[in-house]
This record gives sequence, structure tokens and C-alpha cells, in this order.
Amino acid sequence: MTVWIMSALVAVFAATQIDEVYFRSAIVRHLMLSVEGIQQGEVWRLLTFQFLHGGLMHLVGNLLGLWFCGRFIETVTGPWRFLLLYLGAGVSGGLLQLLLAWQLPAWFGGPVLGASAGVMALVALFCLLQPEAEFLVFFVVPVKARVILIAEVCIAVFFTLVPERGGAVAHAAHLGGIIAAVFFFRARWHDELMPLPWQGLASRFRRRPKSRPMAPVLTPRFVATSAPKAAPVADDADYISREVDPILDKIAAHGLQSLTEREKKVLQTARDRMAKR
Repeated sequence: MTVWIMSALVAVFAATQIDEVYFRSAIVRHLMLSVEGIQQGEVWRLLTFQFLHGGLMHLVGNLLGLWFCGRFIETVTGPWRFLLLYLGAGVSGGLLQLLLAWQLPAWFGGPVLGASAGVMALVALFCLLQPEAEFLVFFVVPVKARVILIAEVCIAVFFTLVPERGGAVAHAAHLGGIIAAVFFFRARWHDELMPLPWQGLASRFRRRPKSRPMAPVLTPRFVATSAPKAAPVADDADYISREVDPILDKIAAHGLQSLTEREKKVLQTARDRMAKR
């Protein structure tokens, strides 16, 4: 998914450059995020603005963030949760930027474009998952991930509260993306064993099969009516060797996304058992 998104960003950038030079159509104006566009009902702008960029360096910066943090995040979340985080954080950042632009148009007005909100969310989630990892700032200076996250939050909050007039960076959108990543992390949605909200609702409201009336059963007097004794429960070591070890081997061979729902439940059960020891 990371490579697909990077490819899409490059393709859209090339297409918009060709359009600007040779065709000069107005389609890009209907893809950027703006208060006026949303007021006209063009809600698709909340997604399309994330694939546009204002220049080559703007694009390269976001591609680097996707490459260095996105690949790790995708191995943790799987491709579809990764896509949910990336696009959802972009929408979250866009909404915060829109809200401030609507209230303070002199400071936050103007169209917004770029993948920075989603990329900031990926960087933030990486820092939350690997706080002791190191970033090479400017490819030279090693800095702890937790320090990067603190600096990222401070810069976004400061320039959201003290905006730059005519500034080219949508700091509020960055802040909205970071907030989405923190919420994603706190809800443990990065864990494929944790069901997403609509998955829980789907299982809760799943249609149950209609029960058929049972025919009366005559039990002979000589048949014992007491229930058989339950089989003894295997201890944790036997349970892990029998049920969990094959699943761990499958994860090592094919990745976490290859697990079935039953196998995910077995891992969750094992995790709960270990937590109670």
C-alpha cells in the first residue's frame, strides 16, 4: 500500500504539471481543499487535496516521510488499516484546517493541498510505537523518535495558535493528522487483533438463523440424564504449544494479515491468559 500511494502521488503530480503547461484546465481548482468548495457541496475535496502538491520539493518531502515511516507502519497494521489511517488522518487535518479557515479566513484562508497531514500521522504513530528509535535529521544528526514527536507537536500547536500571515504550511492540518494518529494509537486500531468499530457492529447485528421448534424427546428410564464431566483444561504451556505456536509460525512465514478470524481470537485468548499470570 505504501508503494501504491507513493506511485499515485507521483502520477498525480506529473498529470497536474502537464495540465498546467499544456491544457490549462480548471480541474485542479475543484480538487484543492477550500471553504468555498465544501460549501458548494464538493466534499470529495477532503480526499483529493491529499494527492496534490505545490511543487517538487513539497512532493519529495512527503515521499520521504512515506518511505521511511510508512513501510514500518504497514507491517504493523496491515495494508487496509494503513490506508484507513493515512486517508483518515488527511481528512481529520483537512477538517481542522477548514474549521479555522471558516472562523479566521484572514489567517487560515486560501486553498490547501498536499499529503502532509497523512504523512505527519504516520510519523507520529511511528514515534508512539518506537519511541527509542532514531531519526537522522538532515541525514546526519541522530534524534530519538520521542523527541521528534514532541517537536512535531510543539511546532504544529504553536503555528496553529500563532499563524503566519500568508504562510505556505498548513500547520493546523498537520496538527489534525497528529491528533488522528494519537487517537488511532490509543484505540489500539494499529493492532490487527483489535476489531474496528464497524467490525464490532457488524458482528453484533449479524442476522441470527431462525430457530426451529424442537420435537419432544422421550428419554428412557435407564439412560443417565446427568451431563458428562468436562474435560480438564490444558495448562498454559500445552495450550501455547498446541494452539499458539503454529499461528506464530504462520505469522513468520506469511505475515499477520494472513491470519483467519479464529486464529486472531486464539492469539487474543493467549494474550489474556498471559496477562493474568
